[in-house]
Amino acid sequence: MGYERSSLETPEFKVLTESQCQRIYSGALEVLERVGVKVFHEEALSMLKDAGAWVDGNIAHIPSFMVEEAVRSAPKKIIIYNRDGKPCMKLEGTNSYYGTGSDCPNILDSFTGEIRRFTREDIGKGALIADALPNIDFIMSLGLISDEPVEVTDLYQFQEMVFNSKKPIVFTSHDLRGNKDIFEIASIAADTKEELVQNPFIIHYIEPSSPLRHSKDAVDKLLFFSEAGIPLIYTPCPSGGATAPVTLAGNIVLTLAESLSGVVISQLKRKGAPVIIGGVITVMDMRTTCYCYGAAEFHILSAALAQMSHFLNLPMFGTAGCSDSKCLDNQAAIEATLSITLQGLSGANLIHDVGYIGSGLIGSFDMMVMSDEIIGMAKRFMRGIPTTEENLAVDLIHKVGPGGSYLTEEHTLKHFRTEHWYPALMDRSGYRKWSSEGGKTLAQRTNKMVKKILEEYKPPPLEEQKKNEITALIRNEAKTRKIGEE
Repeated sequence: MGYERSSLETPEFKVLTESQCQRIYSGALEVLERVGVKVFHEEALSMLKDAGAWVDGNIAHIPSFMVEEAVRSAPKKIIIYNRDGKPCMKLEGTNSYYGTGSDCPNILDSFTGEIRRFTREDIGKGALIADALPNIDFIMSLGLISDEPVEVTDLYQFQEMVFNSKKPIVFTSHDLRGNKDIFEIASIAADTKEELVQNPFIIHYIEPSSPLRHSKDAVDKLLFFSEAGIPLIYTPCPSGGATAPVTLAGNIVLTLAESLSGVVISQLKRKGAPVIIGGVITVMDMRTTCYCYGAAEFHILSAALAQMSHFLNLPMFGTAGCSDSKCLDNQAAIEATLSITLQGLSGANLIHDVGYIGSGLIGSFDMMVMSDEIIGMAKRFMRGIPTTEENLAVDLIHKVGPGGSYLTEEHTLKHFRTEHWYPALMDRSGYRKWSSEGGKTLAQRTNKMVKKILEEYKPPPLEEQKKNEITALIRNEAKTRKIGEE
């Protein structure tokens, strides 16, 4: 049984010492007990109170023993499968997997160059491209559908993903009803609910509301999938200086407190429920009020949060492959490269938002494809340098001797494909050859690749009977919800 993964061997990126990790964790525990969290959900408040929290109105003050017990009971390893039931992601340690983001309102059209609203067709195209890319390990919807009834756009987004890719799916939903419907759709794709729970190919993404609030919808979703035993991500999106302290350490403390309170609630609902912590943790630019996806602080905060996840031995949801740029330019390439490399080197497990530009408001197929190339290079870097006898090659060096050539050696033929990384988009030809072939820039080559994938790639098909069942379920749900509103 093999897993497609990138795991750190020798390189690593750490921004916190062990004692700093302990101080941050201690700070998060103090916040949960002294300040508490607002919970707009009666069942969750009741569970917290019964377990030992002090509940004052809708604020739950959670003592450290409850947090530590929840951290102990939460799984340290979560295995994620693909649509066919084959294991493909092992979320533990420093294993890193990259995927797209979700729910951008706008798309940078790869054919017209215009920025417009996402359509249902765009979601399917994005899933197809992600399925074709060798370094994208999981998918999210990338956009929000604008051309279907808003009540069921979450269902249509999931449908387009499961129809166009067999890779694991991280999804969002509007509410508890959407949760139940998507669980049903995924069960159809997996054959049965039991098969889905045993070999999950879906992960639900849920957000608390910074600072320190848990909405009814968020907790509804948290409790539903905790009870079902389906992996879930419960992570905030704090903005330093706006919805979190402006100091980086304070931002991490708040973020960790919010994630850990979600872990507590999930474990109270079902001990051992598979929960993933982390967050999109960044700062607000005080000049523009931008929620920054390319700031230096974004990278260091994300790395620190990954370290805190390792400190607690819990799977981590990270962020990379995104930019504040509004197009595929040098800024986008710089910011994508730094975030992809540093998140991988920090050992984040699920690394999402590949394909985001415009500070999380614009999805781009071109950015996704370019980032796939960067991820390939980063994965090679993270493998490090093996030092076995075969790799040290001392006997070979002795054989070839001074002034010899390694080009015709069997050792070279055996190892060059695995030792060396070869790009699909970045150009290494001579100037004359590059110029004679049109002198294309990376952005132009990337756009050509996007169009080629859309024209030629055929994703692994889902059985027609399952597609018909899913289509009928969503059509009936759309009709039922419309009638219910009249």
